[in-house]
Amino acid sequence: MSAQQNRLTPAPVRQDALCMCATGRSCSSFAAGHAVHLIQSRLVSATPSEWVDAIAVHSATDGTLTVLTLEGREIELWNGSGAAASVPQGAPVAFHPRYHALHAAGRLFNVLVV
Repeated sequence: MSAQQNRLTPAPVRQDALCMCATGRSCSSFAAGHAVHLIQSRLVSATPSEWVDAIAVHSATDGTLTVLTLEGREIELWNGSGAAASVPQGAPVAFHPRYHALHAAGRLFNVLVV
């Protein structure tokens, strides 16, 4: 006789997949704008020519950060783990568009282009 398997319905599974940064705890998602995945970190390290130099021009309390590239293009980014709070206005940053990463204030952030 086999033991009965505990099967989860789709609703609880979706609920468990919600990111913990929405509740103020450490981020549990690797989606754009959340935690940096080890593979993402390695990919940006392996493609150094794709970084775009920029200057932080505006940050908001909702996690949105606006950067201005040296070519004059404004890019609005969002990060749930504090990139906007960590980067003061006028600070130099580097943005990696291919792997949605931002290097700022000595840290690597996973960002979402808004």
